[in-house]
Amino acid sequence: MSTPNPDSAQAPDPSSQPITLAQFQQLIRRMYVEKDIQRGVDGTFMWLVEEIGELASALRSGTQEEQMEEFADVLAWLTTIANVVGVDLTQAVRRKYGQGCPGCGQWECVCSDQEKP
Repeated sequence: MSTPNPDSAQAPDPSSQPITLAQFQQLIRRMYVEKDIQRGVDGTFMWLVEEIGELASALRSGTQEEQMEEFADVLAWLTTIANVVGVDLTQAVRRKYGQGCPGCGQWECVCSDQEKP
């Protein structure tokens, strides 16, 4: 019986590892930035709107797998727009939500239901 060789063990699949928002933005930039810049903000925004519609349909009557796919598409197109206009999403999120709810300033929102935090 042979002893397993630790050097022959496979590295973990990178697609199964957690990904940060910054890593995702860089991934989308690396894959698509040239096409995205050529398409521009208006064309890219229309793709985002289409994907939001597909997400709405999936939320109403899709499977969880379809919903996950549409969430990913919406996030990718939103990230694409951020890349085209030069917005760092991590910085934007930190600036808007890094001190708690933008409405009430609490970490657990206590804004009334009529308020938009």
